[in-house]
Amino acid sequence: MADLLVRPERFRDRVDDFGFEYLAFETRRLEGGRTYSGETGARELAIVVLGGECSVRSSRGEWMRFGGRAHVFDGMPFTLYLPVRTSFTVSTETHCDLALCYARAEEEFPARLVTPGDVGVELRGGGNATRQINSMLPPEFAAHRLIVVEVYTPAGNWSSFPPHKHDVHNPPAEVDLEEIYYYRIERPEGFAIQKVYTADRRIDETITVRDEELVLVPEGYHPVVAAHGYNAYYLNALAGSARSLAASDDPDYAWVRREWKQKDPRVPVVK
Repeated sequence: MADLLVRPERFRDRVDDFGFEYLAFETRRLEGGRTYSGETGARELAIVVLGGECSVRSSRGEWMRFGGRAHVFDGMPFTLYLPVRTSFTVSTETHCDLALCYARAEEEFPARLVTPGDVGVELRGGGNATRQINSMLPPEFAAHRLIVVEVYTPAGNWSSFPPHKHDVHNPPAEVDLEEIYYYRIERPEGFAIQKVYTADRRIDETITVRDEELVLVPEGYHPVVAAHGYNAYYLNALAGSARSLAASDDPDYAWVRREWKQKDPRVPVVK
């Protein structure tokens, strides 16, 4: 993975695994009244409605007219989980903006629509490292490998901080996970900055990421900061050696947790 920043042209309207062992990703924008058909094959799938309203008919069931937020900064998500060996057709009620998060899987679990009322909301961190985490497919969700959350970082704040990693299978302290960060910036001319680095600096990248771009985290620590004036959103898909989010902090920065006295009043960003 020579380039950790991926432009949207690479995964728009096509599934790309980016060289990962487990994860793959795709985005699709469909006008109202259009359809898209697919097959999960040897992967499980989470269809995240970033904006708009759609219906899905599949070999595992039907879910009609779900979604509703205009965009990711407008409200809480609907997410449809489909297991391996599922054929499906998405039909749109309105203009629809979709993210399709895939993970290779060998075990089969029931299909399920995750509604906003099912989503776990956590206000994590403190001070200017406060952010909002919406958990759609958390570790306890009935799936084989796929974990999906979305994170809102207020303008100027740090996220995924203190820097943490999950690239060693050493449960319960840490598990080995691939991760994708897919970004939306509330004002699309804005940007965020993400650093990806290993302790030995074998990887040591500082990445400027803009609206609709994606950052790959194959290993290492990976903190984020949102540009001043620009709220940032990212969709995380993770998969690996266990269904856990166990991670270890960079020991140089772990102390900052003790300094967090209060939450940033700008969170939650969406309700």
